[in-house]
Amino acid sequence: MIAEFLSSAVRLFTGARGRWTPGAFDTAKPRVFFANHSSNLDFVVLWSVLPTHIRPRTRAAAARDYWTGGPVRRWLASNVFNVILIERRQVTRANNPIRDLGAVLAVGDSIIIFPEGGRFSGADPAPFKSGIFHLAENHPEADLIPVLIDNLNRVLPKGELLPIPLICSVTFGAPLPRIAGESKDDFAARARLAVMALRTL
Repeated sequence: MIAEFLSSAVRLFTGARGRWTPGAFDTAKPRVFFANHSSNLDFVVLWSVLPTHIRPRTRAAAARDYWTGGPVRRWLASNVFNVILIERRQVTRANNPIRDLGAVLAVGDSIIIFPEGGRFSGADPAPFKSGIFHLAENHPEADLIPVLIDNLNRVLPKGELLPIPLICSVTFGAPLPRIAGESKDDFAARARLAVMALRTL
């Protein structure tokens, strides 16, 4: 009930509209939704526009230091969004985010990730880091869905606390095909281009 209310409120306030190409939600497979990252609202907005039958089994990777930075954020992260808290400052073998994300895929749930590794406000996404490659290699059962979040950096600009009501869009592409023997760098570059290509839809 809380999740449904919050997802509706997010869509209303941000004007977020979800659009998807044929094939984005055609299978019952777990999905890796990978998107550009320019705002702290990114995963919340992406999650809010997912079809209602997919949203309850989709969890986002979120920065531990940000989402445990206050009682409200901690409560939302744990009780509403059920996020996968990711350590981004002192990553060790014991807190490897790829292991935690893979465990979610292994039980059939989907994940939301931001392969840039941080927020960037440029016209194009920053180069993708290697985590998405390792997830794709280790979990061939998962569909890889590129997502373009457009205009959200103007709704909540970096460094600002209060959102500005504007219209943003979230476009979901068709699953990214695997290419046998593709290198880590080539895969990351191709995944980044798949997100950028959604501007034309």
